[in-house]
Amino acid sequence: MSAEPPTPADLALSQAVRRGDADAVRAALRAGADRELRDEQGRTPLLLAALADRVEVAEVLVAAGADVNAQDARDDSAWLVTGVTGSVPMMRALLPGGPDVTRTNRFGGVSVIPASERGHVAYVRAVLAETDIDVDHVNRLGWTALLAAGADPSLPDGDGVTARAHAEHRGFEAIADLLRRAESPGGDGPRAKGGRR
Repeated sequence: MSAEPPTPADLALSQAVRRGDADAVRAALRAGADRELRDEQGRTPLLLAALADRVEVAEVLVAAGADVNAQDARDDSAWLVTGVTGSVPMMRALLPGGPDVTRTNRFGGVSVIPASERGHVAYVRAVLAETDIDVDHVNRLGWTALLAAGADPSLPDGDGVTARAHAEHRGFEAIADLLRRAESPGGDGPRAKGGRR
C-alpha cells in the first residue's frame, strides 16, 4: 500500500479497474490518480486488470505509463500473470509497455513456464513469436516450459518426471500425443522438453 492514504481519484481508479470501465480509468488518471497505487497485497491497477483480463483497461494504463513489470508481494506482475491466464490479447496489450521477459515469478520462472504447465498453447506460440523470451529458462524447481523448440522430449524435470508424463497427468491429451510421436524413432512431432511452472 502507498504510504499516503488514497485520494478520491485513487479510489475512483481502483473501482474503475475492478469494474473494467476503461473510460472511468481515463477519468481517474486525468484527475491525478496514482497509476502505481498498491493494494494491501502490493498489486497495482495494471496487475489487477491483467488478473481479470480487462484488456481495454490495461491498454489505457499502459498508455499512461503504468509499469508492466511491477511485482506484488507474491512476485506476480501484469506481464507474468499473462502466462497464468494464457490471455494473448492481454499479452499484446502489455507489449508496448516494454515487459522484461527475463523477470521471474516466485518459483523463478518466466511467463512461458506457467503457460506451458496450464496448456495455453496459443499463448506459448504468441509469446515465442512476438518476444525474445528464453525458451530454455529453468526455474528454481528445475522445471522448464513444454515447448516445440528442438529439445529432447524424454528429458525429465528436476523431479525425474518427463514432459509427456506431466501432460498425461493434467489431461492435455493433444500435447501428450505430440510428445509420444516425438519420442518414437523418426517421430514427426515437435521436440519438447521440461515440465511446468
